[in-house]
Amino acid sequence: MIAYSDLRPIHNQIRAELDEAYRRVMDSGWFITGNELAQFEKEFAAYCGTKYCIGVGNGLDALHIILRAYGIGAGDDVLVPANTFIATALAVSYAGATPVFVDCDKDTYNMDPALVEDKITVHTKAIIAVHLYGRVADIRALREIADRYGLKLIEDAAQAHGAQLNEKRTGSLGDAAGFSFYPGKNLGALGDGGAITTSDEELAERIYTLRNYGSREKYHHELQGFNSRLDELQAAFLRVKLKYLDEWTKERRRIADYYLRTLDAEKMKLPYTEVKQSNVWHIFPVMVKDKKTVQDYLSRHDIQTLNHYPIPVHLQGAYKESGYTAGTFPTAERYAKEEISLPLWVGMSQEELEEIVKCLNDAIAKSH
Repeated sequence: MIAYSDLRPIHNQIRAELDEAYRRVMDSGWFITGNELAQFEKEFAAYCGTKYCIGVGNGLDALHIILRAYGIGAGDDVLVPANTFIATALAVSYAGATPVFVDCDKDTYNMDPALVEDKITVHTKAIIAVHLYGRVADIRALREIADRYGLKLIEDAAQAHGAQLNEKRTGSLGDAAGFSFYPGKNLGALGDGGAITTSDEELAERIYTLRNYGSREKYHHELQGFNSRLDELQAAFLRVKLKYLDEWTKERRRIADYYLRTLDAEKMKLPYTEVKQSNVWHIFPVMVKDKKTVQDYLSRHDIQTLNHYPIPVHLQGAYKESGYTAGTFPTAERYAKEEISLPLWVGMSQEELEEIVKCLNDAIAKSH
């Protein structure tokens, strides 16, 4: 079986360093908001090119706390892509605001800036730009719109650790950014974790307070905050893995390049590539007309694939009261029916890649 993802090769590569990080935390006797977190926050802020990084419990908390720190809540709207994981919308809902969906661009799969202005009203307070699959959203166009209407531009960078646009990394492209360190991410912890990056000192101070029960001084609670802190053990593991992130990204790009060169682009839609930005290939999506037949064929040949995402957020039961119906966002809905995510992980063999390409090309040829 060729697994969709396998983390064992990268963990075996750095096992001694992970073991040392574990012992360091255990020997310290300090497990929450200690030195490991403080050091990781400095290192990840430097990596992203921001002044501040604040570790939190997970990626959903990261986006939610950013919105709360900006005072966005009941009566406010936040624009989010129709093509994204549900956490993007849930963060808005948790803040008490309303997620307003925008369809995706047919080539990049990210939010289509050309459709944004029609969604802006007096209630709109922010845009969340998701860097989906590891590709940077059209941040320049979204920045221009956000500035023109006085909106905050928030990055959902959960799938794009280290991706760049004109040599600036995600996390530094908007007013603030939320990251996830779920184990399967390009930079993943050995459990849940997340972080917020920003260069806004006032915002950072508010976030530091909100993540820790609304407190900066023990038993003094200035705000109604949350318990959302990246723990010492995960911070220590992430410090180890951060040193290897660029190296692992190069390998992901090599695998993606092989797919792009060898898959039959005439019979399936391959990801659009751009010179000015660097995709970190968290996911390699292909769009096919007969998804079930193709996936079944690959499964019979012991190749595991996934779908990101088979049901668009606006059609999920969680948002049925919003009143959205099928056909509201045609591009996102079409891709939900057509998307297949191919195996892409550091440690894949050339033989595995060749088998995937051969089987996928065969499956597509048989389905036509």
